[in-house]
Amino acid sequence: MAVKHANDETFSELTASGLTLVDFWAPWCGPCRMFGPIFEATSEKISNVNFVKFEVDDNNRRTPAKFGIRGIPSVLAFKNGELVEARSGLMDEDTLTDWIHELQGE
Repeated sequence: MAVKHANDETFSELTASGLTLVDFWAPWCGPCRMFGPIFEATSEKISNVNFVKFEVDDNNRRTPAKFGIRGIPSVLAFKNGELVEARSGLMDEDTLTDWIHELQGE
C-alpha cells in the first residue's frame, strides 16, 4: 500500500480507521532518511495497515505537540483514531514488521 502524507489538517482523517502507523520525520534528520525507505518497503509488504508520513516543520507543529513528539524519527500507532503505542528511534524492517504483528494481535 502506498504511503500517504499528512499535515495538521489531514492527520485526523488519515488515522481515523483501521491500524495506522505514522512516521514523524524531517528531511534534515539523518536517522529519518535511513528509516524512510524501511517504512516505505514495509508498507509495500503489509497491505492491511495504513502507513502515513508526517513531516515535522514550521507549518505542522500542532500535531507533533499534541502527541509530545520530542525526537525523530518517531512512529505512532493508531487504531481507529486512538493512539495505542509509540516508538522512537531508528528501526530495521524486521523490528517494524514484528511490532506491526504485535499490534495486530498475531
